Amino acid sequence: MDPRQQFLSLMTRRHFFSLSAYGIGPAAMATFLHQDLRAGEAPALRTFGALPGLPHFPPKARRVIYLFQSGGPSQMELFDYKPRLQEFQGTELPDSVRMGQRLTGMSATQSSFPVVPSKFQFARHGRSGAWVSQLMPHTAKVADELCIIKSLHTEAINHDPAVTFFQTGAQIAGRPSIGAWLIYGLGSETQELPGFVVMISPGSGGGGQPLYDRLWGSGFLPTKFQGVKFRSVGDPVLYLSNPPGFSRNIRRQFLDALGSLNQMKLEEFGDPEISTRISQYEMAFRMQSSVPELTDLSKEPAHIFEMYGPDARKPGTFAANCLLARRLAERGVRFIQLFHRDWDHHGKLPQDLPKRCLETDQPAAALIQDLKQRGMLEDTLVVWGGEFGRTVYCQGRLTAEEYGRDHNPRCFTVWLTGGIKPGITYGETDEYCYNVVRDPVHVHDLQATMLECLGIDHTRLTYKYQGRHFRLTDVHGKIVKGILA
Repeated sequence: MDPRQQFLSLMTRRHFFSLSAYGIGPAAMATFLHQDLRAGEAPALRTFGALPGLPHFPPKARRVIYLFQSGGPSQMELFDYKPRLQEFQGTELPDSVRMGQRLTGMSATQSSFPVVPSKFQFARHGRSGAWVSQLMPHTAKVADELCIIKSLHTEAINHDPAVTFFQTGAQIAGRPSIGAWLIYGLGSETQELPGFVVMISPGSGGGGQPLYDRLWGSGFLPTKFQGVKFRSVGDPVLYLSNPPGFSRNIRRQFLDALGSLNQMKLEEFGDPEISTRISQYEMAFRMQSSVPELTDLSKEPAHIFEMYGPDARKPGTFAANCLLARRLAERGVRFIQLFHRDWDHHGKLPQDLPKRCLETDQPAAALIQDLKQRGMLEDTLVVWGGEFGRTVYCQGRLTAEEYGRDHNPRCFTVWLTGGIKPGITYGETDEYCYNVVRDPVHVHDLQATMLECLGIDHTRLTYKYQGRHFRLTDVHGKIVKGILA
């Protein structure tokens, strides 16, 4: 028997009318609310699935490209120039500076904490006069586009809780990621691609801390808001291609029948995850056309590949992912996150840090230039940074040629551009680059400010779960007004 007929044959009259009152009506209303085709808007400005009343105020940016440098880039080697460290070389870090900060297991047994200055040169760049290391020559060329925040600080001292904190606003896993919050609140500008896409590139060292799918998950939000990870080998998304002998027309018929069955279950139980399943099956079907077109770079001119660097033609590299990020942004994807691994330099920093910079500096700068030349930078918030900074003291044995740095959550640097005041440096650290001395910015403050740029009051974007109204910034977060455009 046809499963649909079997289902209907088991339904009683009383059961049917109870569904009509409590199942079909709410389901129809939910469909209406989550299909927000704003009348009169240009197609590029249409949103699908936005919450009523959002954005709360006119946004400065419509989308986010988050370039997450996983492992903790050393601020002293890249953006936070500290010339006096040359005077302190080899001396013990004063107790008055460290102030009893707890140590990681990597350096807790050290009896000495010698100060080590950076081996790399700094210079001022652009009209803004921003200090940028010789390791970032391409980023230096776009210094006037950047808002460099030197006073970030966090609470976590180890990688997993620190990365989780940046992504979800909590150190313990289980909360929705920032991308999921944005799609939940603002919806998507496309129905052909996911609203939230993630790509991961490994450092050439082959190491780095693991990155778990929960970092771009939806937590207690419906699963349709979670990020979709694109792969660099085979189909960008698993099961995108039809199996042999299974044509697109057959898949369409299969999904229609399956959707009908799922709709019956949705009307019976009202479980939003069934609605998610229906919508994601349809998204997967549309992606069979949209993703191959997205990833076909054959029409990109040669000068674009040259702009992004020699790795731009190699799938899975940071450069190739930056180019795909621009193409995703053009096609209406709301939140695009690139993770690049292997920034964790406890030893051999002078040898390994330049390799990470070589992999990321040119593509990140090219992304900014590419967005700007297409008129997209003004409404695309681009964020670059890791989960914490590095210590001024050497981890392990200090030699003339080699040193390493441990984790330091008390100060580190990120930069932003697009929808943010350009050409400024915000915040200041002490002469040891160990503590913030002016304009501190907590992780929750950065998250609140990112939401502000997208037209969201971070205190009002909430979701009720287990009797409590949760939000990305928990009960914290202040807008960093000094960097807003």
